[in-house]
Amino acid sequence: MPLLTEPYTEQVAVWPRQGRHVLAQFDDDTVIVYQAYAPAIGRHAAAHGTFGGDFSYDRMSWVKPNFLWMMYRSGWGTKENQEVTLALRVRRTFFDSLLAAAVPSSWDREQFATQEEWSRAVGRSAVRLQWDPDHHPSGAKLDRRAIQLGLRGDVLEAFGRRELVEVIDLSDFVAEQRERLKSAGVRALETPRERVYRPADPATAARLRLDGDEPRP
Repeated sequence: MPLLTEPYTEQVAVWPRQGRHVLAQFDDDTVIVYQAYAPAIGRHAAAHGTFGGDFSYDRMSWVKPNFLWMMYRSGWGTKENQEVTLALRVRRTFFDSLLAAAVPSSWDREQFATQEEWSRAVGRSAVRLQWDPDHHPSGAKLDRRAIQLGLRGDVLEAFGRRELVEVIDLSDFVAEQRERLKSAGVRALETPRERVYRPADPATAARLRLDGDEPRP
């Protein structure tokens, strides 16, 4: 299935400007997340449709459904060992299970009464959650928050070997957009089409304290 793209200037007009939101490309069955790797790992995954070779299942691996957050993190594919950008299409039910199981990477007093309770939850969960400032294509911080999920253990094994529907090497696309941004600015930029994503279970959305999906003035 092709990755859908749209002009950045059209997308930013409909994205919320602040609050906690999961921005992602998705359909009825799948959700796209992004990672960036050294060529040996990224190209192996693109060629085989699963993670293997030099990829380590013994470490936590972070996925990001927001393309521009990934671009900020990887320097638009220029940082060492992040030269290959992958779009990873996973089953939507699996992505929702990640959101449901995620435990914040720092103590959330509204979710856990004590730091000890939070620490026990971290120890039991194979999924971490972080809310970070989203970023403009230039790298500037925004008021909107972007989500990333850290996977380990059995969940990482499921992600890397069984739950991937498609692995797309976006490195050439990233390089092209990086040059467009550099030469002509955001008006020339094309990015993967993303909209506000809501998990199927309202309880998950409530626990994550997701904000409404309407653009804010």
